[in-house]
Amino acid sequence: MGSDPLWTGYRYRAVDDDGWLTFWRLDPRDQPFELHDWLGRPDRPGHRLWLRAATPAGVRASWRTTATSVTLEIRNTPTIYAESAPVDFLLNGELHYRQPLDFGEQQITVPLPGSGDLEIWLPQAGAISVRTVSFTGEAEPLPPTGPRWITYGSSITQCTGANGPSETWPALVARQHGWDLVSLGLAGECHLDPIAARTIRDTPARLISLCLGINIYGGETYNGRTLPGQVEAFLRTVRDGHPHTPMVVITPLVAPTLEGKPNAVGLTLDDIRACVSLGARTLADPDLHLVDGRTILTPEEARTLYADDVHPTPDGYHLIATRLAPLLTLPL
Repeated sequence: MGSDPLWTGYRYRAVDDDGWLTFWRLDPRDQPFELHDWLGRPDRPGHRLWLRAATPAGVRASWRTTATSVTLEIRNTPTIYAESAPVDFLLNGELHYRQPLDFGEQQITVPLPGSGDLEIWLPQAGAISVRTVSFTGEAEPLPPTGPRWITYGSSITQCTGANGPSETWPALVARQHGWDLVSLGLAGECHLDPIAARTIRDTPARLISLCLGINIYGGETYNGRTLPGQVEAFLRTVRDGHPHTPMVVITPLVAPTLEGKPNAVGLTLDDIRACVSLGARTLADPDLHLVDGRTILTPEEARTLYADDVHPTPDGYHLIATRLAPLLTLPL
């Protein structure tokens, strides 16, 4: 039998003529292109940002079911970026089945024990659409529960290199705390874009965290004169919709091979950390807290747990979740 999923973790969903759903984590409706025109069109303005925004990192649905199997119809479209991630099926909070994806349309059928709570976590990487979820047996969709947490950041928040979508550090933290996750990890695209600030502003939340700076360092987006003001402006836009919501700003994690190296606009990672901190402190906001990213992992841990200059391994994402979970809490 079919069961209409109560998908959560996205801002807007588009349905094409064939019934395929694309989950957008930023709202594309005021952009100067058709909803699917971003795919394979690097000439489009902000192409990579919108490609990342249409990746369903953190998007998931839950059911209480007595079915003996579930079938997910999913499409993985090739793009100019080759990465793709699997689908995770969790049963009663534990990983039950993980399925890597081929390109194209496919059906994934997973046996179930006949009783329990099922979660499907869509891939945190790739151009993914879904169509149907069907069960051999009864299944009742469950609405999202717990306070909503929005987290914004770079590839280190999108966690393309995690083992699966339920093992990104935001997913691990949200599952530990019982929170309703909205993940705005946008690989290579955390540049304080106004659309990201408006999305956070307009989405109800009980907690907001922002990991700022590593893409700005790598992309040479702002210099020492402009970066503090851009951080301040972004946070003030968010505050327009969340006057008293706790916010946590995290500066870049340690990157041992890059520390001390100026980028093309003359900023080191420590300069970026100082600029992000200055922009955040300008708000003089008692509900805004700063976390020095260098305290999350030591240089020795980073050397062991990074796959390259900045990206953690799957074990690295688990350790980041362990370190951040007690720092990301809601007031009593």
